[in-house]
Amino acid sequence: MRADRVFAYGAAAGLLGDLLLGDPRRGHPVAVFGRAAGAVERALWRDHRGWGALHTAVCVGGAVALGAVAEHVVRPSRTASVVLTGAATWAVVGGTSLVREARVIGRALEAGDVEAARDRLPHLCGRDPQALDADGIARAVVESVAENTSDAVVGALVWGAVGGVPGLLGFRAVNTLDAMVGHKSPRYRRFGWASARCDDLAGWPGARLTAVLAAAAGDSPRGAVRAWQEDAGRHPSPNAGPVEASFAGALGVRLGGTLSYAGRVEHRPVLNQGGRAVAAADIERAARLSRRVGLLALGVGAVARIVVKGRGA
Repeated sequence: MRADRVFAYGAAAGLLGDLLLGDPRRGHPVAVFGRAAGAVERALWRDHRGWGALHTAVCVGGAVALGAVAEHVVRPSRTASVVLTGAATWAVVGGTSLVREARVIGRALEAGDVEAARDRLPHLCGRDPQALDADGIARAVVESVAENTSDAVVGALVWGAVGGVPGLLGFRAVNTLDAMVGHKSPRYRRFGWASARCDDLAGWPGARLTAVLAAAAGDSPRGAVRAWQEDAGRHPSPNAGPVEASFAGALGVRLGGTLSYAGRVEHRPVLNQGGRAVAAADIERAARLSRRVGLLALGVGAVARIVVKGRGA
């Protein structure tokens, strides 16, 4: 087996493992990292950006170092390298859980059980479910599917193609830290600043690739590109903007607008203004688009890795 194909085979095996197994209910590697990062936070927390940057460096650096050591240990065996890459890919991607949760909510909405959909929504995103009607829940789900396709699948594959196992683990570490401390609460406004900025940087290439692939794989490539060009820059997130706008155009729906998080109301720009309102049936369409985007990202990453490694040989 050629060394430049280790990532391709390993990442494919990891995505297949995610498809067949999903995330484990207990002992998930990301949850283990989260507990370790929480312990580091308890030791380092100060209401200061510098201490937050140290927290980010220790946690992300530790994950990258672990991946580098493991990759070095198995390097003499191509088979072991593929197995390690597959295990790391399975550990960091979350496409199956994302699609599964979205479909549970979609089925509840299609059955007219809005309360069941509200009860399930916190498993997928941080919106206030009591502030949403059926259409609002459907829109929240589609937006979450779009954003998490980038965060939970494509971004990891991009960094895996760039950096192998250390890239896979490092990206998931950055993304997990952002979820833990990268928000603007009084406790984390300064301490979490470095994690949030690091996540913006790490997520940039994956978000753009996700937007490109959503346009290529969606029902309306022209609509996706138009929505991305016209609306993405108005979104407060530099990475969610392109992804959500491209998904909106590809699906022919409107995303964005008024959002509520634990009683805090945000008024975001509407993405793809000319689209129709999101309906429950669009959740399944978004889930299928997410799957196609993930598979295309695997192909792009594998080819890029082979080309780069081949030129370096």
